[in-house]
Amino acid sequence: MVFSKDNMTGIILALLSSVFIGASFIIKKKGLRRAAVVSGVRAGVGGYSYLMEPLWWIGMITMIVGEIANFVAYAFAPAVLVTPLGALSIIVSAVLAQIILKEKLHPLGILGCVLCIAGSVVIVIHAPQEHPISSVKEIWYMATQKAFLLYMGSVIVLVFILVFYFAPQCGHSNVLVFTGICSLMGSLSVMSVKALGTSLKLTVEGKNQLIYPETWAFMFVVAVCVVTQMNYLNKALDTFNTAVVSPIYYVMFTTLTIVASVIMFKDWDGQNVGSIMSEICGFIVVLSGTILLHVTKDVERSSSFRGNYTPSSPTLSTRLCNSNGESHKHEEEDESCSEEGDSRRQDLQV
Repeated sequence: MVFSKDNMTGIILALLSSVFIGASFIIKKKGLRRAAVVSGVRAGVGGYSYLMEPLWWIGMITMIVGEIANFVAYAFAPAVLVTPLGALSIIVSAVLAQIILKEKLHPLGILGCVLCIAGSVVIVIHAPQEHPISSVKEIWYMATQKAFLLYMGSVIVLVFILVFYFAPQCGHSNVLVFTGICSLMGSLSVMSVKALGTSLKLTVEGKNQLIYPETWAFMFVVAVCVVTQMNYLNKALDTFNTAVVSPIYYVMFTTLTIVASVIMFKDWDGQNVGSIMSEICGFIVVLSGTILLHVTKDVERSSSFRGNYTPSSPTLSTRLCNSNGESHKHEEEDESCSEEGDSRRQDLQV
C-alpha cells in the first residue's frame, strides 16, 4: 500500500507520541522515587517534594512533547489510524519499566505487547487516506451533517443521563458509569481536536483560519470536553482499581472515537470491504493485547499479597489526569496488606 505524505507524517507523529508518553511515565516515576527517598514523604500521601526534583520535570516535559505530537498527528491522519496507535505507549512504558525500574513483565504481558504491535501494523497497512481539507468551514459542514448531529445529540443525552441519574445512584459501584462519561465526551473531544489541529495547520501554511468563528467554537468544545473527561476519569481512578479502569476506558474511548470519526469525516468512504474488515480485526487485536497487559498487571499485583511486590508500570489513562502519586498509593496499600498478612502468620505460629 502507498501512503500519502500526510498519512506518513501522522503515523510518524503518533509513534513518536507513544514513545515520548510511554517514556515519560518511567522518568516521572523515577523522579517520584528519588524525591521520596530525599524527603521521606511519598506523593501518594500528600508529599509535593517531587516538584523540586529535576527528573520529574524532565518526565513532565517529555509527556507534554508527546501530547503535542499526538495533537498534531490528528491534523495529518485519520482518527481511526491515530487513536489505536496510542496503545503503543503502554508497550514502551512496560518495556522501559522492566529495563530501568527492574519491574517484572509477566509472560502473558509480553504476548499482549506482541498483539498490540501486530494489530497496529495491520491498522497502519489498511488505514484510509486522509481527505484533503482546505478550510475549517469544510469541517464545520461535516460536523453539522444530520448523521453526526444525531451522534452528538445521542452522546449529550447519554452523558446527561449518566451524570444526573446513574452517577448519584451507582457511580461508585459500577465502573461503567464514570468511564462511560469519559469515553463519550472523549469521542467528541478528539473530533474537535482534529478540527482545531487542521485549522492551525492551515494557518501555519498561510491560510489563516483564526478569523473564522468556527475555529474558536471547536476550541471551546475541546476545553469543555477535556475538563469533563479529566474530572470523571479522576473519579473513576479514585474509586476503582486502575487495572480495571484503564482497559475498559481504552476500549470504550477508542471504539467511540472511531465510530465518531467514521460518521463525521467519512474515513471509510472509498475503501473496500476487505480493508475495512482488516482495520476492525487489527483494532480488536490491539484491544486484546491492551486488556491482556492490564490483566497481567492485576495478576502481578494480586501475587504481591502472598510475597514480594513488584510495582506495575503506569497505564495509558494516567496521562489524561494528574495522578502522579497513584502508583505509590497502590504500593503503600499492598505493603500494608503484606504486613497484615505477616502479622497474621505470626499469630498463627504463636
